[in-house]
Amino acid sequence: MHDTTHSKPLVLIAAKAHDELISRLQKAGYDIHYALPSDQTKWNQALAEATGIVIASGIRIDEDFLSSSPALRWIARLGSGMELIDMAAAEKRHIKVFSSPEGNATAVGEQALGMLLSLMHKITSSYREVSAGKWIREANRGLELSGKTVGIIGFGHTGQAFARVLKGFDVTILAHDKYVFGFGNDQIREASLEQVLQYSDVVSLHLPLTSETRHYAGASFFEQMEQKPYFINTSRGEVADTASLVRALDNGWVRGAALDVLENEQLDSYSLEEKKILDHLLSLPNVIITPHIAGYTHEAFYKMSLNIAQKLGL
Repeated sequence: MHDTTHSKPLVLIAAKAHDELISRLQKAGYDIHYALPSDQTKWNQALAEATGIVIASGIRIDEDFLSSSPALRWIARLGSGMELIDMAAAEKRHIKVFSSPEGNATAVGEQALGMLLSLMHKITSSYREVSAGKWIREANRGLELSGKTVGIIGFGHTGQAFARVLKGFDVTILAHDKYVFGFGNDQIREASLEQVLQYSDVVSLHLPLTSETRHYAGASFFEQMEQKPYFINTSRGEVADTASLVRALDNGWVRGAALDVLENEQLDSYSLEEKKILDHLLSLPNVIITPHIAGYTHEAFYKMSLNIAQKLGL
């Protein structure tokens, strides 16, 4: 148990953080305390004393949380996505909030490309067939990415990272961002959402989860797709309406889907209907699902901690 008579400011580590961040915090004079909400006694004591807290996904910071943290001066979010933090409540208490979206952007961009190529060249689905003793060539003719139009929705860190890894391909990039302008160049064209959905052979989501973006990709979104594109979501599961995506796949409005995120990622909590939908998706040869690992590389793990350390001035 941590000694409450400590003289150093306390930082609560509530996520897997690279040793680089821990080392820099200690050198800066912070006392480090590891705790998770599941260990209620240690958690409550640490919250009451913490000057700073380091979190990843899974911990909601709201009014109640902040009321239990009277000494809190800063919150460090490893990775991107601020949907679990009540920013207004933090600002009201003059608590600074840091995140590190640039730290895992390259990883997300690479995974989006990898999943896309796997879909277009039928790598995963044909591997499953070979594993089952089937050697089928004609039905597994793939499509080349070169010459295609790729639509990127959300041109922040991960959207830009996806565009960077596409530079080696002869593709046209249509990028749409409601809040960012002036980023167009020789290969990237700024576009409206309607243009992205009308002309793209690939549509990739790179949006944060907010009240505005929840189910952004819903029924009308998929119905507007004119090129039967491949659909990629490496952002947040709730940005896409799963039921609408399934309908689009079943109706052939979408040629295939690559999902690193799901609306509900707690598989053991699934209702019968949720399990039925997931089983259906997993049965389709033109769908790839990975367990929210796109931004979870070893390099990203280091870079996110380094980014936070730098933003804290360590």
